[in-house]
Amino acid sequence: MDNNNNDPQQGQQLQIELGEKEAEGIYSNLAIITHSPAEFIIDYTRVTPGVPKARVLSRIIMTPQHMKLLIGAMKENLDRYESQYGEIRVEGAQANHPFGFRTGPIQTGGGGGTGGDKVH
Repeated sequence: MDNNNNDPQQGQQLQIELGEKEAEGIYSNLAIITHSPAEFIIDYTRVTPGVPKARVLSRIIMTPQHMKLLIGAMKENLDRYESQYGEIRVEGAQANHPFGFRTGPIQTGGGGGTGGDKVH
């Protein structure tokens, strides 16, 4: 008798369904990240030149533990990408661009997190 089947998840595969709408994806060129002691919130938006407002297109809320796992998975995939296609370069002019990576207070249209706002 095999006693290795005590774990109900052992040997099971997670099947993920991707709907037609979700498969199209949403293009985002700006992410606003906020956090509280219990969660991280990532608001994805798209900034269009000449348009002073941007609407949040998608919001992802996750625990700090899941955020750390996500960062690790993203780093691993970025390393694989650069191994295959070469280093991704971020031009110096990007530092003076009004959008991109920076820290500090940001202006949101309301309902932001309690701290740690970062724009990407």
